[in-house]
Amino acid sequence: MTKNPIYNALAALIYIVAIVLGITYMPIIETNTNEFIMPIIMLSLLTLSVAVMAYIFGYQPLVLFLDNKKKEGVSLFLKTVGIFGGITLILVVGYLLITTL
Repeated sequence: MTKNPIYNALAALIYIVAIVLGITYMPIIETNTNEFIMPIIMLSLLTLSVAVMAYIFGYQPLVLFLDNKKKEGVSLFLKTVGIFGGITLILVVGYLLITTL
């Protein structure tokens, strides 16, 4: 992705929101007629999500690491994960505040 951990964390969040919107607004499928295909779809989505997140979180730090900029690579990875963790914490706290009011 980029060398900016904020952009990387926001890209992960945007990807997650897009997936949730797709699942939410997908036409309702009767599970009794598609008992075989739904687990395939969910595992495929999981595999795709892992690959996308690995790219967002790991590509640029790995490039830096392999270019002998190990400290920069590790720092970028940890900053991206930390910022994404902060965003996740804000979402959880916001949700808890909204649901308890």
